[in-house]
Amino acid sequence: MSFFNKLGGVLGATKELDVEEYMNSEEMENVDVLNEPADFYIKPVSLQQESDVQLIQNELQRRNIILLNITEMQKRPNTLKGVIDSLKSFVDKTNGDIARIDNDKILLTPAKVKIIKRKTPAQKK
Repeated sequence: MSFFNKLGGVLGATKELDVEEYMNSEEMENVDVLNEPADFYIKPVSLQQESDVQLIQNELQRRNIILLNITEMQKRPNTLKGVIDSLKSFVDKTNGDIARIDNDKILLTPAKVKIIKRKTPAQKK
């Protein structure tokens, strides 16, 4: 009998606890058992549709940094332009920042977090 089965019996649980199933559940999705919670996060988001803009804005308001993958939306350039314009307007209003990292990635930051956009040469040792 495993530790969890014994614990379940002591607590009065009659169903066996599948630890792997529990760890893969939605409840555990944002739990980092090895570290204490952070104040802010860098969150990867894949832009699939225009309604994702609201999710991105909510995350920025929570002071999280967004690493936005626009690969899927590049198939619809007019929609992509509208979404990017909307996000740019939002970060400008909230004193955040936005910068393109490469062809598929855009970095968005919350209020009072700025991105240095000029390249700095690597220092020689």
